Amino acid sequence: MGSSLSLRPLADRSAPTGPVLLVIADGVGIAPEGPSNAVTEAATPVLDALTSGSLSTELLAHGVAVGLPSDDDMGNSEVGHNALGAGRVFDQGAKLVNGAIATGSLFDSAVWRDAIAAANGGTMHFLGLHSDGNVHSHTDHLYELLERAVVDGVTRLRVHILHDGRDVAARSALGYIAQTEQVLTKLNEGHAGVDARIASGGGRMTITMDRYDADWPMVKRGYDAHTHGVGRAFASATEAVETMYAESDAGDQYLDEFVVVGDDGQPVGAMADGDSVIMFNFRGDRAIEISRAYEEADFDVFDRGVHPDVFYAGMLQYDGDALVPKRYLVEPPAIDRTIGEYLCAEGVTSFAISETQKFGHVTYFWNGNKTGYLDEALETYVEIPSDNVEFNTTPAMKVREITDTTIEMLRSGEYRFGRLNFPSGDMVGHTGDLGATIEAMVVIDECLAELISVIDELGGVLVFTADHGNADIMYTEVDGQRMPKTSHTLSPVAFAVHDGRPADQVEAEPWAIVDVADAGLANVAATLANLLGYEAPEGYEPSLLAPG
Repeated sequence: MGSSLSLRPLADRSAPTGPVLLVIADGVGIAPEGPSNAVTEAATPVLDALTSGSLSTELLAHGVAVGLPSDDDMGNSEVGHNALGAGRVFDQGAKLVNGAIATGSLFDSAVWRDAIAAANGGTMHFLGLHSDGNVHSHTDHLYELLERAVVDGVTRLRVHILHDGRDVAARSALGYIAQTEQVLTKLNEGHAGVDARIASGGGRMTITMDRYDADWPMVKRGYDAHTHGVGRAFASATEAVETMYAESDAGDQYLDEFVVVGDDGQPVGAMADGDSVIMFNFRGDRAIEISRAYEEADFDVFDRGVHPDVFYAGMLQYDGDALVPKRYLVEPPAIDRTIGEYLCAEGVTSFAISETQKFGHVTYFWNGNKTGYLDEALETYVEIPSDNVEFNTTPAMKVREITDTTIEMLRSGEYRFGRLNFPSGDMVGHTGDLGATIEAMVVIDECLAELISVIDELGGVLVFTADHGNADIMYTEVDGQRMPKTSHTLSPVAFAVHDGRPADQVEAEPWAIVDVADAGLANVAATLANLLGYEAPEGYEPSLLAPG
């Protein structure tokens, strides 16, 4: 690390003798108490005491505070961890794409022109999450791409949809399909020779959108449906969803794969040599594996069958270090000078830990979308494998295992700083199961108690926050009916410090919460620097603490 990343010691303030631990309770937001709030319905005496203490406040975790286009946009784990690790607010995926479309730079790019050229005489395929949730994708982006492709001369277009039901209402797929069918009908009727159709689909938690190598078979199911037309056959996407709705109470995210077939019984959208494929998701974590399946010549994770030679591109580059995909339409945010880089430059030993579902958030996203270690001599990353189950069936997930391993690492004396992610508030919250999410919160509280006890034993400091809301609003009113809410929320999140330093040090060097205007997740990094005995890096959002 270069000297430009050096930090100045904090004047008149010493670091704790013990470690500083950041606990990120994924998806645990702050919302009014009531029967729809799993956070307040759960018995969480430790969390209640922590977040009502003198060293506590609330942080913005959505909208412009985390780099999204507007305050109508829910926060998410990717942008939340970017902000936590970067200490500043960077324009994020949706905002970058909006700008690239508005200025026309997306369509002026060499990648777009090459994708158009590849589709001439063949088919242009569009694959992605089919909603306006604006967390992984937005249907407005899809429609802009479709319309421009036709203007640029493409006559055969196919759309491969992944039902959401997670960032939007649990059973909203039919509405999105109707909107897209209207767009496609307009293209077909308004341009001579254009043939645009929905070709395949399925739920985002059933096919295609796995992450962190947790469930490659679901990627294969999606790949086979989109590429080879393998799946349950229907005359239309609407028929597919209506049929599956009638067969079970499953939400959109869990619907099986389907393919649309023509009057001859053959898939209407199987891919062939020379076609182009655009992944229109802008968020990276759930787009990496399917991108690898399409573009790696030596791919060997599963059998792709006869893999067509297609031109593949993503909306963004989803992994900047591994260069996945190689071709992309919009440049991702260039996040530099993360707090992790500064701490490594100062020789601070650290660890990061979570289970598979959120491991990349405390490593890749925390480090500014960089894969791997910043400095392997100073850092230890621990991934605890997630179970491949619907998480309301195991609401504790791996929170206890994360806690046990964290305690071992804290007690080892090897680390000055650690960060962990408890994923269950988010992952169980996404299932819409209120009872299971309440149980998840109880386990988080029990584990917080264990961590605080060890922090006190070691004379350290524990910092608690979250990356966005989810478990705090589990139901919503839709047309007068109480419906499960499986998406993130617009809620703020808690920020709290438990000072476990020896009493004489606390008395000599007390901390106090600062009233920072519009404080958000990006303010956490400077706060951590202060707690570790350093001034905040230049240009960072201000610390939430000051000498008491």
